[in-house]
Amino acid sequence: MSRLDVKTLDLSQAVVNELYKDFERRVVASPQGLCPVDMAGTFLRMSHAQTCGKCVPCRVGLGQLEELIEKVLDVNGNTTVETIDLIEETAEMIRDAADCAIGTEAANMVLRGVKGFREDYIEHIKNHKCSENVQKMKLPVPCVGMCPANVDVPGYVALIAEGRSADAVRVIRKDNPFPSACALICEHPCEARCRRTFVDSPIHIRGLKKFAIENAGSVPPPQGAEPTGKKIAIIGGGPSGLTTAYFLSLMGHSITVLEKREQLGGMLRYGIPSYRLPRERLQSDIDTILATGVEVKTGVEIGSGDYSIEKLRSEYDAVYVSIGAHSFNQLGIPGEDARGVIPAVEMLRGIGDSKMPDYAGKVVCVIGGGNVAMDVVRTAKRLGAKNASLVYRRRKEDMTALPEEIEGAIAEGCDLITLMAPDSIEVSESGDVRGLWVKPQLPGLSDASGRPRPVNAKAERVFIPCDLVLSAIGQAIDSESFAKYGIPVNRGNIVTMTSCGVKDLEGVFAGGDCVTGPSTVINAIMAGKVAAANIDSYLGFNHPITCDVEIPKPRNIDRPACGRAVLTERHASERIEDFDGIENPMSEEAALQEALRCLRCDCSGFGSFRGGREKQW
Repeated sequence: MSRLDVKTLDLSQAVVNELYKDFERRVVASPQGLCPVDMAGTFLRMSHAQTCGKCVPCRVGLGQLEELIEKVLDVNGNTTVETIDLIEETAEMIRDAADCAIGTEAANMVLRGVKGFREDYIEHIKNHKCSENVQKMKLPVPCVGMCPANVDVPGYVALIAEGRSADAVRVIRKDNPFPSACALICEHPCEARCRRTFVDSPIHIRGLKKFAIENAGSVPPPQGAEPTGKKIAIIGGGPSGLTTAYFLSLMGHSITVLEKREQLGGMLRYGIPSYRLPRERLQSDIDTILATGVEVKTGVEIGSGDYSIEKLRSEYDAVYVSIGAHSFNQLGIPGEDARGVIPAVEMLRGIGDSKMPDYAGKVVCVIGGGNVAMDVVRTAKRLGAKNASLVYRRRKEDMTALPEEIEGAIAEGCDLITLMAPDSIEVSESGDVRGLWVKPQLPGLSDASGRPRPVNAKAERVFIPCDLVLSAIGQAIDSESFAKYGIPVNRGNIVTMTSCGVKDLEGVFAGGDCVTGPSTVINAIMAGKVAAANIDSYLGFNHPITCDVEIPKPRNIDRPACGRAVLTERHASERIEDFDGIENPMSEEAALQEALRCLRCDCSGFGSFRGGREKQW
């Protein structure tokens, strides 16, 4: 008998490890529409299996919680609402008395669930079924359900597999008139719950959309309905306003878009650099929208004279407000009024109008950790900055920017200075920026977002010499003129109903960033789609938006585990010299392989369409 042995992984433990990976993949691919009570019970059983069983709260208490939740789910049981109180009391006892984090966190999870979806518990107890909210959330397939605009993802992926890129674009446009823009800059929430994750990794949905756009050629918009004689004013020519204009124009209404800037596109043009969204790609989407007959007036200032809200409301049958979030938040630190402190939105707005600043030889500090901050720091390098650093008060893993944006910035030579909070800006006697003083931070207790809240460390301030400070800490909405008209505003955001209608103001609708605050392009498009449908109904119509493209049936082939296709990029040393697109095209071979990885949940499995594909809305 040896004193010590070299540890080796036996067969049973290897299988257990693989089962854990399978379990993790199933959790990742968990779609919307699952019963939260059932999910709570499942995770509770998992936690119970991990306890050592030494302390009574874990060994006995978690078992009792399991039994109580099973009683709630029992369709033949006689459980009363008082059971929910007992679940809470038991969970609180375990949380306060358990010896380890396994028991404490399992109890916390149950408590959060009882507070967050108590009505689901009550529905199971009283009517022995899932709540109406769960039933409504049982959307066709996970990728469609995760897309705010409900684009038919499996439909256009199947068309790409058959070499029908133009038809794929037509299917996308049924719900989203910005296929080119979204193929390049969408945050692809659809991939987050792709059930291909069960097998290996999610489908590269955005990459396939990009392939379709690059290979479809010119795809004209569908024929619109007969003119209705109704006139609608769209205030704001960004993604939300243009989406509403597109669909309402197809419905036969007369649309006028009123845009403050000289060009259309909103934050797509004035907030996203052309290396991420080439202007010709954006313009192709806009041209298709305008081809439906949309009228445009640029350089229009809303709020007085011919363009007061009152006059617009009297001249048009409905008004849709989608002004976006083009203002900026103040840093709130000494020295921010110095020459050389520039808000990110102002810098990007100028570039959107092809007014390129000269940063040659400059040392630039960018404050922020989101996608806008990444756009700004990467743009600074392209404008000739000698050094471009990003200063962020949290850790790298806490940044809200997409991981690929962070890695892209690092590859292009941008420095990340994390766990440093801006404290003041040092200003020269002539009023110019000399540098940025920052305060070291420590990751503290988690906040509501789940990220550790930064707290001041017991360390001296650090000085970062720089010539320019670019602030990318958030955007704001200029809603003052709308508030004066009587449109309700809360903390700068316009308040609407879920229909995008403004309460107590008949015929006035609003959506996009001016309602939600700064958000994603696909969320703005979703708001425009919702507004279009409800404005059409408000005007007394029910025009359907359809697509007559026939979706191919699934190929009867096996789908073994297969690597996910990747979109390569131009080399960093090459791409920082210009503002051309950074992604290389996906090859036809790679696109075919990737499209055939799709499990076609629209035709089989948990996520099959109920009653067939949603062919119109």
